Amino acid sequence: NLEHGVFYKRLAQSLIGLLDDTTADGQVFRVDMRLRPFGQSGPLVTSVNALEHYYQEQGRDWERYAMVKARMIGADEQYQQAFQQLIRPFVYRRYIDFGAIEALRKMKLLITQETRRQGVKNNIKLGAGGIREVEFIVQAHQLIRGGQEKSLQTRSVYKAMNELTELDLIDQKQASQLLDDYEYLRVIEHRLQQIDDQQTQQLPSDELGRARLCAMLDEPNWQELQDKIDQCMARIHSEFRQVVGAESEDDEDEQSLQVLWQDMLDDDAAIEILESEGVNEPQALWTQIKNFRQESRRRSSGPRGRAALARLMPMMLRHAIQHQHPERLLERLLSIIKAVMSRTAYIELLAENPGAREQLCKLCMASPWISEQLALHPILLDELIDPQQLYSLPESKDYASVLREYLLRIPEQDLETQMDALRQAKQALQLKIAAADISGVLELMNVSDHLSALAEAIIAEVVGLAWHHLTQKHGKPEGTSVDNTGFAVLGYGKLGGQELGYGSDLDLVFVTDANYQGQTDGQRPIEVQQFYLRLAQRILHLFTTRTVAGILYDVDLRLRPSGQAGLLVTQVSSFARYLRDDAWTWELQALVRARPVFGVPALRETVMDIRRSILSQPRNEQELRKSIVEMREKMREHLAQRNSSMFDLKQDAGGIADIEFITQYIVLRHAHNHPELCQYSDNVRLLTEAQQLHLLSEVNAQNLINAFQIFRCESHALALQGEQLLEEHNLDAERQAVLDCWNQLLEDQR
Repeated sequence: NLEHGVFYKRLAQSLIGLLDDTTADGQVFRVDMRLRPFGQSGPLVTSVNALEHYYQEQGRDWERYAMVKARMIGADEQYQQAFQQLIRPFVYRRYIDFGAIEALRKMKLLITQETRRQGVKNNIKLGAGGIREVEFIVQAHQLIRGGQEKSLQTRSVYKAMNELTELDLIDQKQASQLLDDYEYLRVIEHRLQQIDDQQTQQLPSDELGRARLCAMLDEPNWQELQDKIDQCMARIHSEFRQVVGAESEDDEDEQSLQVLWQDMLDDDAAIEILESEGVNEPQALWTQIKNFRQESRRRSSGPRGRAALARLMPMMLRHAIQHQHPERLLERLLSIIKAVMSRTAYIELLAENPGAREQLCKLCMASPWISEQLALHPILLDELIDPQQLYSLPESKDYASVLREYLLRIPEQDLETQMDALRQAKQALQLKIAAADISGVLELMNVSDHLSALAEAIIAEVVGLAWHHLTQKHGKPEGTSVDNTGFAVLGYGKLGGQELGYGSDLDLVFVTDANYQGQTDGQRPIEVQQFYLRLAQRILHLFTTRTVAGILYDVDLRLRPSGQAGLLVTQVSSFARYLRDDAWTWELQALVRARPVFGVPALRETVMDIRRSILSQPRNEQELRKSIVEMREKMREHLAQRNSSMFDLKQDAGGIADIEFITQYIVLRHAHNHPELCQYSDNVRLLTEAQQLHLLSEVNAQNLINAFQIFRCESHALALQGEQLLEEHNLDAERQAVLDCWNQLLEDQR
């Protein structure tokens, strides 16, 4: 037993073989199946329901022209009528449809490009003024008015032309001349095909072929025949231009790659087109185009969406092939177009806005990270509309007010929408920073300053949202308000050191100076300690919950007192006591890079006082050095990539982590004598301060700062490229300078 689909597929294959296969006796008919739904990628046999759905949802304008002549062969009258009723709404619109003219103009342009590409000349069917143009003239009128004039709904060119004259749409004399010229060219076509039983409409270029054709047409010589044909085709082309308008070179330039978006294009022809455009790897590029084209046909976006995509794709292909790495750029562009394919407004935005297309290509080529963000969050495409606005960054201090504008019109009770708005704001502002970064407007240190300032502004908004929703339910602790929450957030790691990068997570610690005695003052009061615990939990929820707009930031709280075993929120007194009595050396190292990023000034200053007090304690030099070296060795053992051919910028010997450990050692070793070292939390200013205090030689300090900035630039560029922190560039000189300083300070003294 066979499934029906398999049975009819095999039946169709057998029928095609009987007709199309060439045997010793020749061939019955050439069979072309490319006009079936979805073209070469579609099923060989389609059910009536599937056929109807296809033409309602997926049918293209050029298919309307093809279906004018469609009929069922050998079917009963009832099936003939059913088929005509099925395709009639697709071919003939109920209104006067002048959009058929634009479709015809594009289709003719593609034919012209294809014949030119193939080097075809003197083609009496596809050339200017050929047989196809007569058919197009008639079919264009049929498609424009056939929905209202039922008499135009015919497969016959002759009947349709007669009706057009009856309706005074074409002059009788012009119609007669067109049909005479049409018949003359069809006679020549038949004679050409009789010579070698070949499907050709090409006038011969050799003497023998020309002599044969002249004899068959009873013409005295080739020149007279050529003149007659030229005059005939000139008359037809003149009429054709009256219908569709003249085609300009600009039109051809704009649509020169449109043929690659057509279903009936074979692989060899497509590769030839791409080679002629100067593409070095045409096969790879064509595979991308073909696969995407097939996928777009399966994902219905309606007639408007398909039309917009058909306009957009040749323009995006043009951008791609003009690039040094077209296949790389096209892959990134297609990932974004796939994400918005069903959102016609975005496709139209790109199709109608050259500036947006240009910015999109520029950003995607510069960074796969950006293209990934645009694909994940298509709303960011709105930012491309105004290039001037795209590259206009707020001042670092203004991010808070910019964020508030995003949330201004959202009701305070609508938490889900507020969460989405915050994520979209972060993504949009990060895109602006990345655009300014790529264009060279921002230097590396300024990029990190902006990313860190944005994160701080978002932290403030998140704490505010969490506070509002928690106090609505439970009230607030005594003596607190939305402006003085009694709550502070410390930033550690990259945020603390103002060295945040794209995609960095946030290392945070929560502290409070609230008195844990008593309860909140709401209708459902809870213990104050429980209130701050729930506040921290809600903050984490707002940061890390994945909504339709993604997450806000990944948050790491493991640097809090006692790590994962510790409380989410620590009282200031307990925080100070833990750091003084129980903290490991590595926790003190982390404290070097800590700073308050949220809280009222008084609480921030209290936290900074604790930090200064802890960092300024005298320490045993030998024990400190031993602890730091052992911790660094453990980190290398667990975190280094162990790729001998590449340099792990962060973890390998002589990398960023070594510079950070050297800086932290200097602070913990000398801060009791030099409290100035407690003023900053970023590596560059700490190293500069150490040099000014003569704790580092000028050579060592400058070598460390130079290496740190170079490594940061490289890691930053790799992040934009979506790659790991493994570097192929030769950075041996910088690494050796770091290792020399490490040995002088930490190894040689052991």
